[in-house]
Amino acid sequence: MHSMYNIGDLALGVKKMKRNILPDFQIFLVSHRLAAEKNAPYYAFWVSKFLEFSNEKGIMPQEVKIEDFLAELEKTEEWQLRQAETAIMLYLKKFMHAENDLKGKISKADLSENIKKIINDLRDVIRMKHFAYSTERTYVDWAKRFFEYLIQEKNRDILLDSLGSEDVRSFLSMLAVKQRVSASTQNQAFNALLFLFRNVLNKEIEDMDKTVRAKRGIKLPVVLSIEEVQQIFQNMKGSNLLLAKVLYGTGLRLMELARLRVKDIDFDSGLIFVRSGKGDKDRTTMLPELVKNDLRLHLEKVKAIHEEDIKSGQGEVYLPDALARKYPKAEKEWKWQYVFPSSHLSVDPRSGKIRRQHITPNAVQKIIAKAVQDSGVAKQASVHTFRHSFATHLLMNGVNIREIQELLGHKHVETTMIYTHVMRNMSNAPKSPLDTLYEE
Repeated sequence: MHSMYNIGDLALGVKKMKRNILPDFQIFLVSHRLAAEKNAPYYAFWVSKFLEFSNEKGIMPQEVKIEDFLAELEKTEEWQLRQAETAIMLYLKKFMHAENDLKGKISKADLSENIKKIINDLRDVIRMKHFAYSTERTYVDWAKRFFEYLIQEKNRDILLDSLGSEDVRSFLSMLAVKQRVSASTQNQAFNALLFLFRNVLNKEIEDMDKTVRAKRGIKLPVVLSIEEVQQIFQNMKGSNLLLAKVLYGTGLRLMELARLRVKDIDFDSGLIFVRSGKGDKDRTTMLPELVKNDLRLHLEKVKAIHEEDIKSGQGEVYLPDALARKYPKAEKEWKWQYVFPSSHLSVDPRSGKIRRQHITPNAVQKIIAKAVQDSGVAKQASVHTFRHSFATHLLMNGVNIREIQELLGHKHVETTMIYTHVMRNMSNAPKSPLDTLYEE
């Protein structure tokens, strides 16, 4: 295949062939809820073009064929490129192995190997959907714990075809009753298993109302006073102090700070662009005047490190989705580098490439925890406490709740309203009767 496919080519090709393009594959996609019926022909179109391309290339590793095929499409729209990649992965990873996937009773000898295959399939689907690496690790961990529970605690042979809602309910109830996990942890486990069942085992989880749920009471967030923020800052210096000021001054989440790139800071407009935040949404937040000069000096140091990496033959950074394929030189461009990079090069866990990753969440948490401890502030303050404090202090300064909602990236204003309760507690607390007992 030597021509590029644009929207017109794709629409014309599908219109001409419609359901004649790999009909079994289309039926498989729809029946397994991997694609909507109206989209199935487009998936089949891309696979048919890949198969033509693959036949022309002859004997060659499958991964190389996929990479070369997608490279041919680099001038198409980005959403088309993602659709083509997804279609090929579904065809090769799901459709081609459908007859052998997850069927029959697993003997103890084969159990480990089969579960390993399920976990690998889970990873493939997660990466195909471009989920964050942290999400991949979390979902894989819960899947492993689920199977371990069925094998060890339930002491039963696993007939994968018979796995269903009852097994999930039993596991979640065990977490609530025996392990006494929090409601958020139980919900996290449920989301992971729901994804596993729908996207790998091709089953629906139903009747979850019978599950024993961990109770979640109303919790007010920990918020620092302005004096406590200043006290913590006094026990920090250098890039650690800058990091903390950015957290408090922008309301960024932990991973939003870690993944912040050079191109997403607009000094002239006084804005920070948050890319693919929670819910995969973009937004902007304020760039405080107080950090601009320090941030510029910090970026000069980061740029010097990047230039040294380039000289040593490194300098690549992870790019999301298909951008690395669409813009092959962008991986080493300065604008794509992380604002707060790791202090050392490391191996990317997905691609195997040596890169300078962003600062790890654990490193940020340790920096803040040490500063809080050194300051003597007697509150259970964490990285997220700075975000809570940012929102509450804005409210105290008269900023509209809707504007704060936008700055925080909350989907519903009800989520932001929690800070109005905190603000009232901090600024309008009534006097204790003890304080008025001896008033004249």
